[in-house]
Amino acid sequence: MWSCSLAPSWVTCTSIMTEHYRPRVRYVIGPDGSPLTIADLPPKDTKRWVIRRKAEVVAAVRGGLLSLDDACERYTLTVDEFLSWQRSIDRHGLAGLRATRIQDYRQ
Repeated sequence: MWSCSLAPSWVTCTSIMTEHYRPRVRYVIGPDGSPLTIADLPPKDTKRWVIRRKAEVVAAVRGGLLSLDDACERYTLTVDEFLSWQRSIDRHGLAGLRATRIQDYRQ
């Protein structure tokens, strides 16, 4: 038997085990304002992380296109690395993701 309840962004269904399920969205709005799908994300083997690619991954996670765990696994990132990208965007906008300027933005 299943018992389901709906919270702001999570659907919780309980059976023998408790599972949290967040429905996947088909697209999110990317950093440039255009729709971003899984197919539009950077390749899994990305080595050169330019501002746009970092911002796309952050937008995908924030919008529910990818979970944080999925993004970290897909791109072999640490959670701390991803969270630093997110913090940089929050504090300094896309320019905060610029690797050559990281010292300018650190506090």
